[in-house]
Amino acid sequence: MLKEVLPKAIIFDWDSTLVDNWQSIANALNATLIEMDKTPWTVTQVRQNSKNSARDAFPHIFGDHWKDALDFFYKAFRELHLTGIEPLPGAENLLRFLREEGIYSGIISNKNGAFLRNEIKKLDWDKYFDNVLGATDLDVDKPSKEIIYSLLKETQIPPSKSVWFIGDASVDLECAYMANCTPILVETGLITKEEANQWPPYKTFPSCVEVRCYLARIKTISK
Repeated sequence: MLKEVLPKAIIFDWDSTLVDNWQSIANALNATLIEMDKTPWTVTQVRQNSKNSARDAFPHIFGDHWKDALDFFYKAFRELHLTGIEPLPGAENLLRFLREEGIYSGIISNKNGAFLRNEIKKLDWDKYFDNVLGATDLDVDKPSKEIIYSLLKETQIPPSKSVWFIGDASVDLECAYMANCTPILVETGLITKEEANQWPPYKTFPSCVEVRCYLARIKTISK
């Protein structure tokens, strides 16, 4: 059991962890599926099949035509993604708490890095993050441990159990395990019991609301 102390750093996933933008993602992906003569998906199907980055997922969905599909998707999503984004309950309060406590905060997402940073700017959340990495920013995406190493390389904080990775999907938990960080699950996604058992989280919270309450309690008892 880990001693209850505040983490030195917290890395977040983005979609379904801090924000909800799935309708925009689904609309852009379904436009792409239709363009490529494929059957559209429900929002639930989109969420279930969007754990990996587009460059990893699209070859499996679109085969040899995946690059054309990816170009079409990016064009469609670029027109939509800033209109439907909404913070999840407690997300900004948690980020504000971390900033006040001086806890290093970053994002690692399998969303295209340019789209990710535009969404952060749209919400005026730049002030909360020390570093942000999305898909295409590096040669690898989650769950590679290299992306965590890259996020932290300019800090004095090495990947360790004092670094939390908070996410809603198995790929987030796996990424934390790969880098020997602490995996934290928020139940705002669609992770299955089997996936959670494969990569067991250190702690599970219903949402960011409860994460902040837990950290505030640690702060109080550690004084």
